[in-house]
Formats: sequence, structure tokens, C-alpha cells
Amino acid sequence: MTSDQQTTTKFLEVSRLNSIKTKIIVFALLATIIPSVSMGWLSYLQNRRFLNEKIKQELKVVTSQASRELDLWLKDRLYDVRVFSSSYVVLENLEKTLRSGSTHIENVVALRRLKDYLGSVREKIVDYQELMLLDLQGKMVATSTDLTTTVKLPKKWLNRAQANKHTIGKAYWDETLKAGVVVVTQPIRTAGERLLGVLVAKINFQTISKILERYAQGEIGELYLITKDGVLLISSQPISGKFLEKKLSGVTTQELFYKEGEPQRYDSYQGEPVVGALKRMSELYWGVVAEKERAKAYAQIVRLRNLTLALVVGLLLFIGLGAYLLSLSMVRPLGQLTKGASKVAAGDLDVDLPVLSSNEVGYLTEVFNDMVARLRHGREQLDAINDKLRKKNKALHELSITDSLTGLYNRKHLMETLGKEVARSERHEHEFALLIIDIDHFKKYNDTYGHLAGDEVLSRLGSVFSESIRSCDYVARYGGEEFIVILPEIGPKDGVQAAERIRSRVAEESFGSDSEPIVVTISVGVASYPKHGEDPEVIIKNADEALYKAKELGRDQVVLVGQKKRKKRRSAK
Repeated sequence: MTSDQQTTTKFLEVSRLNSIKTKIIVFALLATIIPSVSMGWLSYLQNRRFLNEKIKQELKVVTSQASRELDLWLKDRLYDVRVFSSSYVVLENLEKTLRSGSTHIENVVALRRLKDYLGSVREKIVDYQELMLLDLQGKMVATSTDLTTTVKLPKKWLNRAQANKHTIGKAYWDETLKAGVVVVTQPIRTAGERLLGVLVAKINFQTISKILERYAQGEIGELYLITKDGVLLISSQPISGKFLEKKLSGVTTQELFYKEGEPQRYDSYQGEPVVGALKRMSELYWGVVAEKERAKAYAQIVRLRNLTLALVVGLLLFIGLGAYLLSLSMVRPLGQLTKGASKVAAGDLDVDLPVLSSNEVGYLTEVFNDMVARLRHGREQLDAINDKLRKKNKALHELSITDSLTGLYNRKHLMETLGKEVARSERHEHEFALLIIDIDHFKKYNDTYGHLAGDEVLSRLGSVFSESIRSCDYVARYGGEEFIVILPEIGPKDGVQAAERIRSRVAEESFGSDSEPIVVTISVGVASYPKHGEDPEVIIKNADEALYKAKELGRDQVVLVGQKKRKKRRSAK
């Protein structure tokens, strides 16, 4: 024994790791703690990512839906203002009040009509806090209320009015109306496109508040609207303080707008730790913010972390005790398992070990028996699969040598068969005939009736050829509309007779519809072995030349190699 081996043995004796029981316990503990801690940590990270993604989706869905509905609400208000500004009542009476030649009575009547119209609109639509008509100098012409109010017009309202565009101002607190409003201006133009003034609408936040309250359901703590500067406009919850008084920090606001849709951790305007995300509105420089309390949002992951730690500790205690009990009863059945494993390794699967105990070793024995049974079953399945594969390979082989359209053999199989037939005829000193068949005017048929009709002709003629030959004969699709028939132990004369029989049979076939039958004819070139060649290529070449001769003679012909012109024959229909 070397010095290293002696040192190792002494260490095992001192640490008591030389006994099977101690090794099992230590191994069980290590095998438990390492995977448990690793998997627990990975599970914690994975669940944390999942929870973050879930929070992100919740915030994104809520802010997107609320933002979309607010955008639709704003578009409806802008559309309403545009409709009101083009009203006949507004155009006619505003033009009267601004016309220099109008009488005092006409002006009074016109102003009364304008006020009544604006008041009726204001009563029907609660979103409008006040409606006003201003001339091009910004002077009030008419208003929907009896209060003496002022208006903070948006910057460049006149320039945009001259460009026939609406203007949306900043939100502010109207002391007279005692409400937070946003001013919208819409140019008023006559039918001749003359600019008379602007319609000013002070839009309140009542509907916005209801929209936010409706979407702030479930786990969403608060949903509110902020400006680009982080100023809080309206919230789904009551806000303590005056209008526009609450705001988020500049850094938080910048992060929310810059990383739109991404959850951010920050302190809310109330100073509470939250996680939230923002979605901008398309028309305004406002953003919809959805927030969740950070503690509630991540409560699930905290519980999971504590549960994972408790589970690891419990596993260590349980596995340690189980390993100790296992080690006490494991040594005796180990020899039995070893012997059985040796038989299985040698290929003997007829092993069924008796279960001597109900503890872990007994379970291991059951698992071993189950494994052997599965191996036996797997071997049987493998044999069945191999048999199925052989059948599949046979079917694939058939597909590889068969033409998919006609069901006849393809060119590859034809050349192999022809080569074998030449060798067989040469060995037995027999002759055979070869027919090469071509469908007359097939391209014209395709162009006239379509390729689907042409495919039907090819398919049916394949069946006709198969039915018109002997069981020992062979037919294959040579390519396109050409077919080759091999007639073993038949000379040139009998080959011509067989070709005439096939030609007549084809001529009797009717294609197309019953009301418009179509006759299809074929031309056949006949060659024979060994008279017209002693290898496949020469025989096919000579038969092809005879086929071209049949074409030259007017088609619907059977021509033998070297045959002179003869009278064309056609079967009676």
C-alpha cells in the first residue's frame, strides 16, 4: 500500500467514513443539501422573475387599457367640440354678433341663442365645465354660465386656429368654477372658410376619475394621471391637498416616462414604497400610472423564500434519519441486488428479485424489478418497432420506384427492370418486345383543358395499359406523356399486335364530359431484343425512332423499327 493510500485509509478511520452507514448518511445529507439549496435558489430566482413578469403584465394591461379609454374619451370630446363649433346655431349667430351692420336687437337675440345653445350642451354633457365663444382678439362673446369667469388660453391658440387646428392647454384650477379643468379651443369657420373666432371648452376630470376608479380593481393599489413634470392631476383614490399640489420626484417621473411600460421601484407621492409603471396618452403629454404596494406585490416571493428554507431544513432532518435507518437494513439485500444487476448486465432479463423488506431497500428492489420489466417490455417494443420499420422501408421502397400520378413503375425502376430483362433474355436466348407509347397532342390537350384534366388522362391511360397487358408483362411511365411496355418472350410481330390492341383500347376510351366526349389517341414505337439492339439504351433509342416515325405518319399509329409507311388504323367507337 502506498503512502497516499495509507493516509486516505487513516483519514477515513479517524472520521469514521469507512463504514457504509456513515458513508450513506454523509452522502445522503450532501446529496440532499446541495441539490435542495441549488434548486431552491433557482426556484426562488425563477419565481421572482415570474412574479416580476406578472407584475409587469398587470401594470401594463391596466395602464394600457386605461390610457386607451382616456384617449378615446379625449377624442370624443374633441369631436364634440368640433361638431359644436360647426353648428348652424353657432355659425349664424356668431356671425351676426360680429357683423358691424347688425342692429342692437339682432345682437341681443343672437347672444341669447348662443348662450342657450352652449348652456343646453353643457347640461347634456357633464364633461364640460364651461363652454365659451371668443372672437379673434380673445374677447368673450358668449358663455354657457352666468358666472363671470376667465380662461387661460393655450399658447399659440390663434396661430393654430388660423391653421384650422384645435389646441389643448395645460390643466389648472379654476377658482370661479371651483374645479380642475383643461382648456380646449376649436376654430369656428364659415362655409367660405372665414375664421370667426374659437369655441373654448373647459373640460373637467369627472369622467377621468370614474375611468381610473373602474380600472383600479383587484391587486392594483392606485391608478392616477400625471403630467410630464410629475404633477398629479387625478387619481382613483381621494387626494389630500389642493389640485396640482401633489407630485412625484423628478427622477422618478423621468424614469417612468423614459422606461414606459417597465415596472419601476420608487416612493409614491405619499412617500410609500411602491412598484409602478406608466403608459403615455397619445394626444396629451400625460401619463397613466398604475401602482402596487411593494410589500404586497412581493409578499408571495417572500413566503416562497421562507417556505424554501423550511423545506430544506426539513429535508435535511428527514433524509438524515432515513439514511441512518436505511444503512441499518441495506447491507444484506445489497448482495441480492448486485447479483441481479450482474445478470441484467449479462443480458439476462428474466430476473425477478424477492422483496424482503418494506423500507427503502425494499423499494429499491421493487424499482429494480420494475426497471427489468420495463427493459423486457422495451425489448419487445423495440422488436415490434423494428418490424414496423421494415414494413415502412418496404413501403418507402415501393414509393421510390412508383410514379405517384399513374401508379405505374417510374423510370428508375424501368431501367433496372429492362437491364435485368436483357440479361435474362440473353441467358435463356429468348427475345422480347419493347413498346414506347406517346399520347398524341398531349400539350394541346393540357393547354385546352388544363393540367388537372391532363393528369386525369395520364392516370386513366396508366390503368388502361395495365389492363391491356399480360400478368408477366411490365409497364412503366418513362417520363411526361411517354410510357414503356416490356413484353417478355414476344417477337416483333406479336409486339406489333399487342401494341395495336393497346392503341385500339385507348381509342375506345372517352374523356371529358358526357355532353362533350373527347377522344385521346396514342402513337406507339415497337422494337425487339435482340433484333433491334442488345442493350437497354439502344433498344429504347430504336423504339423512340419508330415512335417519331409514327408521329410523322399522322399519329394514332403503331410503327415497328424499320417499318415503311402503312395505312393508319383506328378502332371504331
